Amino acid sequence: MTNRTYREVRLAARPTGPVTDDLFEIVEVPVPEPGPGQVLVRNTHMGLGAVMRSLMDEHNGVPIPSYEVGAPLHGHAIGEVVAAPGTDLNPGDLVEHQLGWREYALLDADAATRLDPDLMPDPAAYLSQGSTALMGIERGAEVRPGDTVFVTGAAGGVGTLAGQVARQFGATRVIGSTGSQQKADRLIKELGYDAVVIRGAGPIEEQLREAAPDGIDAVFDNVGGEQLEAALALANRNARVAIVGALASQLSQDGTTVKVAVDSLSLLIRSITLRGIALYNHRDLLPQWNRRFAAGLRDGTLTFPHARLQGIEQAPRALRELTEGRHLGAVVVEF
Repeated sequence: MTNRTYREVRLAARPTGPVTDDLFEIVEVPVPEPGPGQVLVRNTHMGLGAVMRSLMDEHNGVPIPSYEVGAPLHGHAIGEVVAAPGTDLNPGDLVEHQLGWREYALLDADAATRLDPDLMPDPAAYLSQGSTALMGIERGAEVRPGDTVFVTGAAGGVGTLAGQVARQFGATRVIGSTGSQQKADRLIKELGYDAVVIRGAGPIEEQLREAAPDGIDAVFDNVGGEQLEAALALANRNARVAIVGALASQLSQDGTTVKVAVDSLSLLIRSITLRGIALYNHRDLLPQWNRRFAAGLRDGTLTFPHARLQGIEQAPRALRELTEGRHLGAVVVEF
């Protein structure tokens, strides 16, 4: 190995509002030597998610440790094994782990999962958030043939795949929500959404009534707030509502939690199921999703909308732009 130093991104300060570039610092540090039972990985790609904004707070409200000021951030990454003494991993193996935000990662071997380098047509596809999409569609909203499905936050890394997966499960009408007309047009033209409601273009409930005149059978909610309230207002009898994310709170400008008014009697009368569902309770879906996604990418039935930024120095910008809603789909940094 010729590299003796590498770069990592550390949290310089906790945010008091939106993500800004000065909250991060890039530091050059020595490449460590792995000991017995450890693996040294040269990271090649990392994925970003809105939850990372929550992890920048000291008390984040999610079951993931917060980032520490002065320490490198962490997150989903893939890379090639450099050395792994005393383990069943070999140099050159492709692995995934949770020590992104650095060009090299040193971790215990059991924290690295070997991946099939030939499965995905693009290794970055291993960083998709499709397993969350599959979980919410199949196990949360229980989408069935003939359903009208509403996906909130449809232009994000989860939503762009949730709409596609809903169609695979037989949905006949798929409606999304997003923050701009440009993204709405792309969701319809490129990703098969039938209609899209736009945040800020008028009351969401009014837009949704026009898009779903026969009501909604299944909801994949990644946002909360006004969009979830609108979905509940239009939910048909026996509708299933999966609460998969809370972007309205995670990306609020002042850090406040966005409340949702729920008419419990109305939900009771219509026999509506409201279910919070998180991937850490459904880890068995990860290999299933990888096989499904690889097959779909190869035969053209699924696509991987994403933005790809080059170089670890672009990682702070990538997270800032993700939280600002600059991109359609996932956001990946390639090292």
